[in-house]
Amino acid sequence: MSSAASTSAPATATCRLVTLGCKVNQYESQLVRETLHKNGYRDAAEGESADLCIVNTCTVTHTGDSKSRQEIRRLARKNPGTRTIVMGCYATRDPAEIEQLPGVYEVVTDKRELPDLLNRLGITEQPTGISQFDGRHRAYVKVQDGCILKCSYCIIPQVRPGLRSRSAHDIEEEVRRLVDNGYREIVLTGIHVGHYGVDTTRGKSGLPPFRLWHLFRQLDKIPGNWRMRLSSVETAEVNEDFISAAADCEHLCPQFHPSLQSGSDTVLRRMRRRYSIGRFLDKLEMMRNRLDRPAFTTDVIVGFPGETDAEFAETVSACEQAAFTKIHIFPFSARKGTPAAAFPDQIPADVRRDRCQQLAEVERTLASRFRSSLIGETLEVLAERAVPDRPGIIRGTDRRYLPVEIAGSQNDLGEFLYGTGDTLLPDALQARRIEVHSDC
Repeated sequence: MSSAASTSAPATATCRLVTLGCKVNQYESQLVRETLHKNGYRDAAEGESADLCIVNTCTVTHTGDSKSRQEIRRLARKNPGTRTIVMGCYATRDPAEIEQLPGVYEVVTDKRELPDLLNRLGITEQPTGISQFDGRHRAYVKVQDGCILKCSYCIIPQVRPGLRSRSAHDIEEEVRRLVDNGYREIVLTGIHVGHYGVDTTRGKSGLPPFRLWHLFRQLDKIPGNWRMRLSSVETAEVNEDFISAAADCEHLCPQFHPSLQSGSDTVLRRMRRRYSIGRFLDKLEMMRNRLDRPAFTTDVIVGFPGETDAEFAETVSACEQAAFTKIHIFPFSARKGTPAAAFPDQIPADVRRDRCQQLAEVERTLASRFRSSLIGETLEVLAERAVPDRPGIIRGTDRRYLPVEIAGSQNDLGEFLYGTGDTLLPDALQARRIEVHSDC
């Protein structure tokens, strides 16, 4: 690895950024991109060699590690002589391995050190937030970082330890800027979003608490034709205050992502999760009783060590009772350094694969049932892309994160379209477009 000597960017400096992993990584890469642009860099064109490459890595699974290494090697081949800065969770977990890869100039093991590194490269003007989100019609806004839980399967608390919440003022200014710049949907994201604000008042007498529901109440006051979505929330953080705030907020989408991980209480205990399945389902019912037909999506780990056929059947049953509209299904991936990696009774790959397929069938049934329930209803659709081979049709998502196809053109991308749910498609709902005033 080269020494990070003080230098400055050439007048026509070019950069190339590659991002793997979660919404937080995507936000952080956008912040770095805007920092580079403010300091004279531009994105390298297709086929053009970049002076500076940045890879934001992921280490949630072995696949994340592997893809990160592949991207670093590819950048070295395609951008001869470039300096590659590697950041992200894999960089934090195993910097020594990354340092051996071609073209690597420096490995950032703590993202708080990134401003100092950029300063040594002559990149001195560094914004505190973003003003756009390249390549997307919705913008992610990071509200907090870090996790303090000790789930037995998860490596993330080791590579993003502690809790760090951004100030509500900075978040509000960023959201206002994005809305003013035309973004119709803002997604509040973080490593553990439900712990927003815990670090700012915990152990500090005299300070009133300011939690996630306080934040989205504050953001809801921002005027305009826009909507706000939470990337995730744990049911342990859903209480009466949260539900009341969600019910009151005009801009907050009635779609939530509580991670189930397993529907078996015995597996949840081995995972060191903080709830029983009964309590989890109770929280969803509380939200359904107060909100307008909320949609629930989730994550499920299949084939956790020791998972029996009966325990997997409990997961299937819990998913059906929860009536999830989408399930992100992950076969268990043992991460070195986590307790679960050393648990006995690791499940064979073929069993994990079969169970994933079974759960995917359940998901398709649940999703189709939910889409059917919205036939005849008015839908607000964020237009995101044209449908290939179907001229005049746009695909997007409604407030409940339902995939919708509706009449539109390229000029509609990034805007809200309105329609009436009409026809059930294999993976979406077709809507008949209607005209609705923007203040509706």
